Amino acid sequence: MSSLRIFVTRRIFPEALDLLSPFAELEVWPGDYPPSPQELREKAANAHGLLTNVMDRLDEELLDAAPELKAISQVSVGLDNVDLAEATRRGIPVGNTPGVLAKATADLGFGLLLDAARRISQGDRWLRAGNWRLAYHPMHWLGAEVHGATLGIIGMGQIGLEMAKRGRGFDMKIIYHSRTRKPDLETQYGLDWVQPDILLSTADFVSLHLPLTPETRHYIGEAELRSMKTTAILINLARGPVVDPKALYTALKEGWIQAAGLDVTDPEPIPPDDPLLTLDNLVISPHIGSASVDSRRTTCLLAARNLAAGIQGNRMEQCANPEVYRALGL
Repeated sequence: MSSLRIFVTRRIFPEALDLLSPFAELEVWPGDYPPSPQELREKAANAHGLLTNVMDRLDEELLDAAPELKAISQVSVGLDNVDLAEATRRGIPVGNTPGVLAKATADLGFGLLLDAARRISQGDRWLRAGNWRLAYHPMHWLGAEVHGATLGIIGMGQIGLEMAKRGRGFDMKIIYHSRTRKPDLETQYGLDWVQPDILLSTADFVSLHLPLTPETRHYIGEAELRSMKTTAILINLARGPVVDPKALYTALKEGWIQAAGLDVTDPEPIPPDDPLLTLDNLVISPHIGSASVDSRRTTCLLAARNLAAGIQGNRMEQCANPEVYRALGL
């Protein structure tokens, strides 16, 4: 029996666990709900490796409780739940899974865009409630055109680029803002870089693809929503707190913008009595951007390979804090 111990905070694909079981003793959290912070600390106390989820808080207190921890690997790209600086200070490599889920997430994002534009979910709810009595009327259920419209993307990472590609398939004009301009992508895909205020005031659809940081919390608030077109539609595939939910409710309720589509909320899960859920011009999916079978399997396998390498003192395939390797001589 190996002396290495791994705690996996959620059930994952068996083939991913099979990558870890030959050299470590595995414990997999059996519930669908995440372990509480206290339970996670208790499980991490004797662990050499953690395979985590975005709902697990890995802060200084957790790291203090896990003196034998050698590596962390997360089944996601975003790491806003991890104190990355503290893990780095302690020489603990932290793995993530970029480049795996971008296409599946963009598929879902463009689905939300189409749904919000053409009022698909709203019409489905209306029909199921027994309201469809008039077969057709030329002035009923009018939605927004998608083809030929302007798509504004904030955050031109991998998911943002995949959204741009899908927009091009609908003959959309693509404008974007990113901290770093991407001249090669501009040339290849016909993208136009603009300042945020220009993007918000001119785009018909605004799609968010930002990491959650102190600077991007409530990146879209009252001022930004008021600056958008009254016909504009907001899509959020990033993190819920990137958008101020109270401002979004008011914007949708009072018609500052036409509609919104969210795959993430603040808080998450969204409470059933949240006022946003009373709005017809909002479509929400339960954080399922990457939830295709192939995407999730590939993500779990990469996370397992990251942890397998990290716990054995080798370089991870994808490490969010590669500076730790300098101290380890790798």
